[in-house]
Amino acid sequence: MGSRATDTTPTPAGEGGPGSGDDYVDVVFDVFAGRCTSREALGHITGRWGILALGALSEGTYRFNALRRRVDGVSEKMLAQTLQALERDGFVLRKAEPTIPPRVEYSLTPLGRQAAERLLGVIEWLESAMPEVMAAQARHDRAKSGL
Repeated sequence: MGSRATDTTPTPAGEGGPGSGDDYVDVVFDVFAGRCTSREALGHITGRWGILALGALSEGTYRFNALRRRVDGVSEKMLAQTLQALERDGFVLRKAEPTIPPRVEYSLTPLGRQAAERLLGVIEWLESAMPEVMAAQARHDRAKSGL
């Protein structure tokens, strides 16, 4: 969380080569700023399918259909879009072997492992807090229905 907003297109500042990560070391990112580019990446990892895909991939390498079975309820289209976004952001590595049919595997990059580690903490906390969440939901629903 930066102290000032950045514009939508960070200006490279470092001396690193293309894609080195050093290019943007002097840019301040602030997800609370509406036009900050970090919001898009935040949405990719914290959206329902992003967090579940990263969590599943933290268990190891998956082929597409196996990952789709692990992330129960995701459509083929949504999983494909999610994986493409996570790959573009540098969280997921897509490895395609030139066989017939092509064998494609997905795994986490080091950056993806860092993100997944943090997201798994949220998942584990939520699962353990579900009795409290469900009790709060029941109270809310009773109050709304006038019972």
